Amino acid sequence: MMNEHLKDFKNFLKKREKASDAYLSGDAEPFLEICTKKSPATFFSPGGDYVEGSKTVSAAHEKGAGAFESFDSNKFETLHLNADENIAYWVGLQKSVVTMKGKKKPIPMTIRVTEIFRRENNEWKIIHRHADFLKPESEKKK
Repeated sequence: MMNEHLKDFKNFLKKREKASDAYLSGDAEPFLEICTKKSPATFFSPGGDYVEGSKTVSAAHEKGAGAFESFDSNKFETLHLNADENIAYWVGLQKSVVTMKGKKKPIPMTIRVTEIFRRENNEWKIIHRHADFLKPESEKKK
């Protein structure tokens, strides 16, 4: 039987995916709404760098969303997840086809994702995101 915290977190992840859709359309606001406004907060970006502190992390996400124009598809493939009353996470792949600003052709992307959330005022807030590109040969092994 699934615990209530896990059930709640799974329902929240639907909102998380919609925030990702908006992000890939260039709109960071729905994603920023689910980001913590309290430190500690961290973001390990697909570019290989990292930022820390809630304000710096939010600024990095806002800048990142600005690089996207639209998306053709966006799907989260969860490998595992869990939640208790205060902390939750999911690990998996984000598979998207996106159009970047200034580019004409859609770009397929598969990103390895780990996200950690904590409960703040009875809402899940992301406190850490680690995202990097899956090597093409890894995709072929499936």
